Amino acid sequence: MIAYVRGKLTYIQDDAIIVDVQGIGYEIICANPYAFQSLEKKDVKIYTYQHVREDAQLLYGFKNQEEKYLFTKLISVSGIGPKGAIAIMASVHVGEFVAAIEREDERFLTSFPGVGKKTARQIILDLKGKLAITTAVNEEQTITDPRLDDAVVQDAKEALKALGYSEKEIKATLPKIQQLETETTDALVRKALALLMKN
Repeated sequence: MIAYVRGKLTYIQDDAIIVDVQGIGYEIICANPYAFQSLEKKDVKIYTYQHVREDAQLLYGFKNQEEKYLFTKLISVSGIGPKGAIAIMASVHVGEFVAAIEREDERFLTSFPGVGKKTARQIILDLKGKLAITTAVNEEQTITDPRLDDAVVQDAKEALKALGYSEKEIKATLPKIQQLETETTDALVRKALALLMKN
């Protein structure tokens, strides 16, 4: 199985992205390909699930391991295939979906394409209490940028905590500051503080 693909995002299609890995282009089906538009021509890391069938081998891609985990659990439910699972994930946050399963919210589940009452009930029966996913945002980021080291981000998080900002505030700001062109912890903290003070 191909667990993830790391390379340059070279092209975005309506239902997939193409990632070049040492001259080989991997077509990866994603729930929201255009969510990666700002990363075109940049290095990315996409978590993948390899689906093998008689007439094709397909790669499905995800921002983080939580999304991939939920996808694998959804396709284990009778009546849901990879296409149906990726369609569900196109319009929902992982934590929100898991919470709906835990509270047996059939109305919420049937709002997704291809999910009727029978399938919603099957999702609840098969997955309630079995999803090892928290509703918090996964700290592991999909996108890798050579300009910004993970250690710098971690140091910046600790500095912001020391300044009295909550974990929730810091997590809400991280996706924005991780796209900035800066290489030092101090510069990253200054940018984060500017964003936090605006909120």
